[in-house]
Amino acid sequence: MPDLEDLRRDAREIFGDALAAVDARRAVLDAVEVEGTRLRVCDAEFDLRVRKIYSVAVGKAAAAMASALDGRLGDRLARGVLSATPSNAPLSARWRVFAGGHPLPNGASLEAARAAFELLRKADGPSSLILFLVSGGGSAMIEWPRDPRVALEDLREANRVLVSCGAGIDEVNAVRRALSAVKGGGLCARVPRAAQVTLVVSDVAAGREYDVASGPTLTPHGDARAVREVVERYGLASKLPASVLQALEEADARQTQGAPSNTVPGTAPSDAPTEDAPSDSLRKHYVLLDNARACAAAAESARRRGFAVESAHDLSEQNVGDGAAALVSRLAELHRREGAGGRGVCLISGGEFACPVRGAGVGGRNSETALRCAFEFEKMCDGDGPGWTPRAAVALSAGTDGVDGNSPAAGALADHTTLCRSRGRGLDATEFLEESNAYSFFERLGDAVITGPTGTNVRDVRILFAR
Repeated sequence: MPDLEDLRRDAREIFGDALAAVDARRAVLDAVEVEGTRLRVCDAEFDLRVRKIYSVAVGKAAAAMASALDGRLGDRLARGVLSATPSNAPLSARWRVFAGGHPLPNGASLEAARAAFELLRKADGPSSLILFLVSGGGSAMIEWPRDPRVALEDLREANRVLVSCGAGIDEVNAVRRALSAVKGGGLCARVPRAAQVTLVVSDVAAGREYDVASGPTLTPHGDARAVREVVERYGLASKLPASVLQALEEADARQTQGAPSNTVPGTAPSDAPTEDAPSDSLRKHYVLLDNARACAAAAESARRRGFAVESAHDLSEQNVGDGAAALVSRLAELHRREGAGGRGVCLISGGEFACPVRGAGVGGRNSETALRCAFEFEKMCDGDGPGWTPRAAVALSAGTDGVDGNSPAAGALADHTTLCRSRGRGLDATEFLEESNAYSFFERLGDAVITGPTGTNVRDVRILFAR
């Protein structure tokens, strides 16, 4: 089946092009420039003769970002703290490096917070510039509980419950911020007298940069979900540890009374400063990379290959079942409009579908999206609904960070023959789906998408083809 083989190859290559467009190291090198005694960070400029520079970097792209900053600044960088997944990115001895946990915080996550608090305490002053490098995954990689009664084991269980309950990222982060002395502006509150610039590699929707790593330097704009509302909606009261529930009740009371979300209690490793914050001109943030850039690169790559391309910007954060059905339906419509004469069509979508965990299998939202697309391909090709008979149909869904849920894959690739091939091997796709075990399904078919950690993180990319 030449058409199918070509589309499967194109899908993997186009995903590779999307990853290349969101290289976090390159993004920092483009954003930071030193000319003599002047430092430019995006459109902000600083005099290096009167500025001492410090950095805190957290998240899945943090190692690449920190390495780029280290190389660009050299000895002009006084000290840095990095919490990230293990990486081969070169760093000088100016950095303290921690292997913070993900998706659950670990002991190193707490040590990273302690080190960051200490660095910021010493750095706070009008002659300092703090460069925060923030990317997705940082929520777990740097953490310190607001309430000393919440132990690490309870934080881990709370995070496990939150990421598997089907809540949206804004809802998850509302709860995380209520528990944390780091999140919701907790880090930037510790350096009120210093100039601050945050460089963001975003794994959230546009305009919601305060949700990246739960916003250690940014606070929500008044639309954060009430903690009580999230707990009630997802039935979390019976699932969260008692210490966490008590801390959330007290946080909800503070929110009701209008207390600042980034107030840091004296139970943290060091008390937060109470001086007035600097003016807006000294506290800036810039989004260097996001999902739109990855999707645009994928779309351009598909066009170069001769496909008729459509971007489904609205198919971003749906429930995984609804999202997969909508993707395949949209692909069918595109094929009917643009597929005359055998021309291939390509549908691009990005974001993160909500994917509740139902079983104890291995997988994540991307492998489950691909598997659900396989079911949709079969239904539509069999004439269930409007009917659709392409020669070949393919769906690739993968995370730009290279990690899909609890699996070693970035995601998976499905096509219109996936379910037929699986039956020939004695695999019950429905059973794998019900057990949240989509990675294991695709691994047996040889259709898992394996990249390893990519050093960037701008949400998921979904690439669908028909011919």
